[in-house]
Amino acid sequence: MNIPINIETLLAGKVVESERIEYKKGWNPAEIMRTVAAFANDFENLGSGYIVVGVEEINGMAKRPVFGFDSAKFDKVQKEMIGFCNLMRPKYFPKMSLEDVDGKQVLLVWVTAGSNRPYEVPKDVTANKKDYEYFIRKYSSTIRVNDEQKHELFSLTANIPFDDRVNHKARIDDISPYLLRNHLRQINSRLYPQSETLPHKDLCVQMNLAEGADEHLLPKNVGLLLFNDTPEKYFPYTHISIVEFPNGAGGEEFYEKVFSGPVQQQLVNALAYIKAQTVKSKTVKIKGQAESKTFFNYPFEAVEEALANAVYHKNYEIREPIEVRIMPDSIEIISFGGPDPSVRMSDLNKGLIRVRRYRNRRIGEFLKELGLTEGKGTGIPTIKRALEVNGSPPAKYDTDGDERRYFVTEIPVHPEFLKEDSNQDSNQDEEKSNYVIAKLSSLLNQEINYDIAKNIKSTEKILTKIVMVLEFCFAPRTRDEIFDEIEMSNQTRNYNDIVKPAVDAGLVSMTIPKKPKSKYQKYLTTEKGKRLIESKND
Repeated sequence: MNIPINIETLLAGKVVESERIEYKKGWNPAEIMRTVAAFANDFENLGSGYIVVGVEEINGMAKRPVFGFDSAKFDKVQKEMIGFCNLMRPKYFPKMSLEDVDGKQVLLVWVTAGSNRPYEVPKDVTANKKDYEYFIRKYSSTIRVNDEQKHELFSLTANIPFDDRVNHKARIDDISPYLLRNHLRQINSRLYPQSETLPHKDLCVQMNLAEGADEHLLPKNVGLLLFNDTPEKYFPYTHISIVEFPNGAGGEEFYEKVFSGPVQQQLVNALAYIKAQTVKSKTVKIKGQAESKTFFNYPFEAVEEALANAVYHKNYEIREPIEVRIMPDSIEIISFGGPDPSVRMSDLNKGLIRVRRYRNRRIGEFLKELGLTEGKGTGIPTIKRALEVNGSPPAKYDTDGDERRYFVTEIPVHPEFLKEDSNQDSNQDEEKSNYVIAKLSSLLNQEINYDIAKNIKSTEKILTKIVMVLEFCFAPRTRDEIFDEIEMSNQTRNYNDIVKPAVDAGLVSMTIPKKPKSKYQKYLTTEKGKRLIESKND
């Protein structure tokens, strides 16, 4: 049975934290079964654990080339494992596979977080006398619980994180085979070649996305969130909403873009949108120095980590979307619910994180496999480091006191983007207006085919759109009507590229010039603009 994760990725320590990997040079049933129980108990809600037999460890990392495991003993070890797992209370059976590494084979044991914790196991499963104990993982070690830890472990009984619970309102067929296979292909899993022929329900069980008897197999929430095209069908308002407030949150003007679909795809698409539409660079000459320095209004790495954290830690039982608010001076990322009570806000605002519980351990595993988020507890420090490197002010974090119903990450804009040189801006506006008029005059002497405007190079495409605006606004038109006519989205960037230059050049006027942001505002082609259009018609 192949295991979804790529063995090379696992050994490289790029996806799975050291707390969740145990290396063993040889087959040692007593030690291995204690670790199986510890991973199954998942005391810290970290998710799956892996035991790799045939690999030596050096400072927490796998020694390469690997020592290897005798594959001829695999059947014997499997039979032994069944007997040892029957000794656990309650019974628990991990998944096992042989993996090829460095021209040899290693034994990989995948221990998913158990649904019936706590689990206890004999201290030595090979001894005649079976002394049962509870074990947990503490950092990179398997330890026997003390009284306080035992009490806390029992409090976790039946407390399964939401993403790892079965969904009784869905069917196994609601998990998309295509999305599953696409994920396996992306992470270069050995399971991918088999996924075409493996029965769908077997693939879901093998990836720990379903649970139950064959006749009543149910999907887990994580499978519906990541591998269903419309997770909102099961978890309403599971989407990312990006709202741009060009004049601040108190302004009347705002634009919204909604990203839906599988949550990992929401994250990818929302980040791509922010990178293309919001993140900008600015190069500043340093007085007295030959060098110049380039800043970003928002370092993308900080935004990427903040939004990934929101997806990772969102409470999907709460019917609220993740909201990204883009202000003139900051980006706010809001998610529900709030941080775990063990997290102190004073630590967060210092860029520190001391996490004890993860809300969505399974979602986190998949995001790490896809490289969409980093390891345990690194999100806040990553944001802090990215802002410092960019010369930006530190991020701010907020929640509603002890209620902890929401969590806000505020990333401030770089100060260089708040500076304004009115004379320079005025000169640039005049130059731009003259340029627009000159180019329009030239373009209007040519025959324009609007049906193929998308194939015209970018500058001429914008000018073509301006001509369409001038022709359309012979009667007063609203901003929405204009963008419907030219088949573009009504967002600030498009307004600044197309309508504003026409207004600045005196080709289009506002019907309410003293209130440019009025919701009753309309735009009308001026006599100057009409003369340009008439010259085209002539």
